[in-house]
Amino acid sequence: MTEKLVLIGAGGKMGVRSAANLARTDFEVAHVEISKAGRTRLKDEVGVDCVNIDTAMEGADVILLAVPDTAIKAVAAAIIDKVPSGAMVICLDAAGPFAGHLPARDDVTYFVTHPCHPPIYNDEKTEAGRKDYFGGIAAEQGIVNALMQGPENHYALGEKVGRAIYAPVARSHRVTVEQMALLEPGLSETVCASLLDVMREAMDEVVRRGVPKEAARDFLLGHMNILGAVIFEEVDGVFSDACNKAIEFGKPVLMRDDWKRVFEPDEIAASIQRIT
Repeated sequence: MTEKLVLIGAGGKMGVRSAANLARTDFEVAHVEISKAGRTRLKDEVGVDCVNIDTAMEGADVILLAVPDTAIKAVAAAIIDKVPSGAMVICLDAAGPFAGHLPARDDVTYFVTHPCHPPIYNDEKTEAGRKDYFGGIAAEQGIVNALMQGPENHYALGEKVGRAIYAPVARSHRVTVEQMALLEPGLSETVCASLLDVMREAMDEVVRRGVPKEAARDFLLGHMNILGAVIFEEVDGVFSDACNKAIEFGKPVLMRDDWKRVFEPDEIAASIQRIT
């Protein structure tokens, strides 16, 4: 069976990425883009034209919202009355759904799919794969999926869309919307991005204190590689006594005792409120 998929926001950054990958699948895709620049970009980069929303929605099985988190509420409200009964609406991030920005419609399935992005530790054999840091081009990545509402047998269709737009996909994980919110913004942005930003500031500080920038960068990225491999059990190894002692004294200086509160429901909700 060939499913009809409506790609809304087809000319945006994620829309063009999705359109390019969907062109290699058996989905019948109707592209919707309101901006002239976006329609031109889509035509130039993917070679497809757009249709109006009413034409696109006729017989649609899946509506993919490739729009920013801040636009989910308005876009979903604008199109919900056009969505056929029994169809699936897919979001690419948990923020909008978690914040309650999807309209009430019991006869419509809501699904969320999000990329993990290619991992640091992989076995990519090609230059394109090694340089595909975002994913969806040449490097394999994992994805996470959540069936927010709708019949259980719709999960397979949502996962099929996720595997298509984020291809090549190595692993697919099923989570809840609440768990996806713990992963992002909680784990990936509030924690990981913040700590990486601090690490960059630390590198800049040792450069300010006289270390050549190239030396500092090589030293930091190399240690991130081996230390990360040990911490995340990519290799069987242990830290030296000196390293363990540095961690013991370093963490209290760098981290508040209550830092894990960023994963509390009210903190996640507040973070998502700021995002959306």
